Amino acid sequence: MEFKEQIKELAKRSKAASEKALTEEATKTSVILPFIQSLGFDPFNLDEVIPEYVSDVGTKKGEKVDFALKINGETKILIEVKPITSSLGNTQYNQLYRYFGVTEANLAILTNGREAWFFSDIDAPNKMDKKPFFKFDLQKHDEDEIEELSRFQKDVFSIESILEAASALKYSHAAAQYLKTQLDEPDDEFVKLIGRKIHDGMLTRNVVEQIRPAIQSAIEIIVRDRIQDRLDIAFRPKSDTTKTDGGTTPEEPKSDIITTDEEKEAFMMVKAIAAKTIPTERITIRDAKSYCSVFVDDNNRKPLCRFYFNAKSKNVLGLFDPDKNEEKFELTTLEDIYKHADAIAQTAASYV
Repeated sequence: MEFKEQIKELAKRSKAASEKALTEEATKTSVILPFIQSLGFDPFNLDEVIPEYVSDVGTKKGEKVDFALKINGETKILIEVKPITSSLGNTQYNQLYRYFGVTEANLAILTNGREAWFFSDIDAPNKMDKKPFFKFDLQKHDEDEIEELSRFQKDVFSIESILEAASALKYSHAAAQYLKTQLDEPDDEFVKLIGRKIHDGMLTRNVVEQIRPAIQSAIEIIVRDRIQDRLDIAFRPKSDTTKTDGGTTPEEPKSDIITTDEEKEAFMMVKAIAAKTIPTERITIRDAKSYCSVFVDDNNRKPLCRFYFNAKSKNVLGLFDPDKNEEKFELTTLEDIYKHADAIAQTAASYV
């Protein structure tokens, strides 16, 4: 079975365990052992997988970490398991932290059968970082995250390449979080950094406050332009390259449903707003004769909003609350969509 298929089956196990597995042992049996197996380790071979791994740590004698994974006789990965009913964000993992410093393992996994958090020693050698460099949600993930998880398979395991990728992930995630914060509310330091490039003279308090909205607007424009570039590709007609028996290419069937430039621009705005709470690739558009719908995951059970732009006299925006009740608002200009940003973001967040 291919790795992606194994992860798909693992997702089913994790969802079932969320309803039925009430203890740590149940979580281990139903999800963690299959997870270890999906990484290419034999959970029934003690040369590869050691349960209840014991290594005395200072004054802490007889402490155990749930699993140690070995490759060619060397301990490579430590795994600590928590019940699937627990939140990893509130979990104490002191044992894993202590074990990391006294074993040869450079990789540690904390998991509750729903999430798997991956730690290494990027900040200081032989000292487990306080924050994971990679998080994998067994129930909700994308293709890129599966590709990242595949690095930890036994057959391709390379601690050097993993640590290199871990370092890149750590800094890219930190940078993304910082830029997201600045997009929402640029701080003085960020405003001054850009202000030095665009303003001649002293950056007084008044100047900083004057250019702050302009910088925030500029960031939003960049985001919208990036989204528009992707939309231009998404809406580009696809030519039918299927040949007929005569060797000619049949003409694409024409539709009387046309997604207008206004609808595309409105979709770009909604996508920019919703991107603060969910990945942009989950936000999709589907046109119809009387209105144009925006969904999450291209699922009509996850409506985000509707554009009623076909009337000559006015444009109307239909918004859905988390209970899928629709309320309509007349738009004087398309920019009025931003007045409803909080409602759009709230509905998008309900589909997380």
